[in-house]
Amino acid sequence: MQKPGIALIGCGNWGRNHLRVWSSLGCLKLVCDNDRDRLNDIKAKYSNIDISSDINEVLKRDDISAVVIATPTSTHTEFALKTLKAGKDVFVEKPLALTVEEGKKILQAARQNGLILMVGHILEYHPAFIKLQSLIKAGEVGRLRYIYSHRLNLGRIRTEENALWSLAPHDISVILRIMGLMPEKVMCHGGAYVNANIPDVTHTILDFPDSVQAHIFVSWLHPFKEHRFVVVGEKQMVVLDDTLPWPEKLVIYPHSVKWVNGQVPVENKSKAIPVPLEEGEPLKLECEHFLECINKRKEPLTDAQSAVAVLQVLEKAQESLERNIDSLSSSREGIHYTAIVDAGANIGKGTKIWHYSHVMPSAKIGENCILGQNVFVGSKVTIGSGVKIQNNISIYEGVELEDNVFCGPSVVFTNVINPRSEIERKDEFRKTLIKKGATLGANCTIICGVTVGKYALIGAGAVVTKDVPDFALVTGVPAHSAGWVCICGNKLKFSNEDASCEVCSKQY
Repeated sequence: MQKPGIALIGCGNWGRNHLRVWSSLGCLKLVCDNDRDRLNDIKAKYSNIDISSDINEVLKRDDISAVVIATPTSTHTEFALKTLKAGKDVFVEKPLALTVEEGKKILQAARQNGLILMVGHILEYHPAFIKLQSLIKAGEVGRLRYIYSHRLNLGRIRTEENALWSLAPHDISVILRIMGLMPEKVMCHGGAYVNANIPDVTHTILDFPDSVQAHIFVSWLHPFKEHRFVVVGEKQMVVLDDTLPWPEKLVIYPHSVKWVNGQVPVENKSKAIPVPLEEGEPLKLECEHFLECINKRKEPLTDAQSAVAVLQVLEKAQESLERNIDSLSSSREGIHYTAIVDAGANIGKGTKIWHYSHVMPSAKIGENCILGQNVFVGSKVTIGSGVKIQNNISIYEGVELEDNVFCGPSVVFTNVINPRSEIERKDEFRKTLIKKGATLGANCTIICGVTVGKYALIGAGAVVTKDVPDFALVTGVPAHSAGWVCICGNKLKFSNEDASCEVCSKQY
């Protein structure tokens, strides 16, 4: 088998395992990570492997033909699309993406470019699961009654995703593989105990045709490690326990139920029978399969289409979780599960806070506001009611937004006029006030210490360095007067110091 040049993107907790396996396979050319200390450690231990902190530079290299992505899930879509666009095969760790839409987008990009796209659903490469699946196909288990899995541990408590998305994809993928079809119904309950916004424990139930159910219990808040997968059939029961040594990992229980006089069910217990297995590290087997798919240009077992099916189940489970979880009740209504709202923050009724936003303690947000994706609200910030804040905006201490302010995407606020990294200037914050009804256009910058008047309109990309009067329209760098606007946002045309709005007829 030829050995293509592999680049590993991300070398955190799980990425380190990829580093070990791919280096042992002799085809790892480069490791890319944003942690310089981590890269230096890698270089010291693996002198023959290049290091980089820039994925764009990695993708330009002709000696890299495939990329393994082991970064946080929130980056999978961006990195996978970049890699496929660069004409390189891709191995993405599970889950493929955070939404079905993103997963389909990656799948389509791979197909359009004729590239291999494999997803790291590692349990499907486990020798014990492969044997379990063969027992089911051979009829050894009989007609399936139900499946349950426990994936529990006192493990790394994540903030970028909840326990459902972090742990359950393993079990969902193998359950779908066993059943060969999608569930008819998905239900999920859970609890958030460490961080009020991120469920640590979830229980998912999948209903399949012919009354077959699958139960998935996951938690990273558990006193001991338990990785157990149980299949109960009419003939036999099979248990895969990955915490046990190889000779005991897969065990058949030939238990049965007999009916006495056709009316009373009585259990008939039998001695457990260990199933002989060929030992093999699942991750290494998975990586070898990727190499085979690259060389033979064949579709991987865990391809993007099967990964999208897993995402579809996860999305249904997440929808159910958000309806049912106690901590996502009335006090969390309208707040996405990935958003972080610190204790002490005051959130008004009807306010919606979307993906990956963070509201600090002592922040006050009024009623019926909308905070888009990746919004940061600092401590002691005051935001009125009816405010709309679009994606990728940080509102620092010292900034106040009155009622009905609109902030376009990527608006920039500051709170210190002469910042230095090595000089603490928290006592020099300058107050910035955005008055009622004002609109701040996309990518504009508001220098600290200014006041933007009522219903003023700041043009996209403008840099505001001084106070803006009520109803003023300002544009440019630095921002300068470009006219006046109505309360409805339409530009006014004055004649003899009088104007009538052409849209709403209001007089000025």
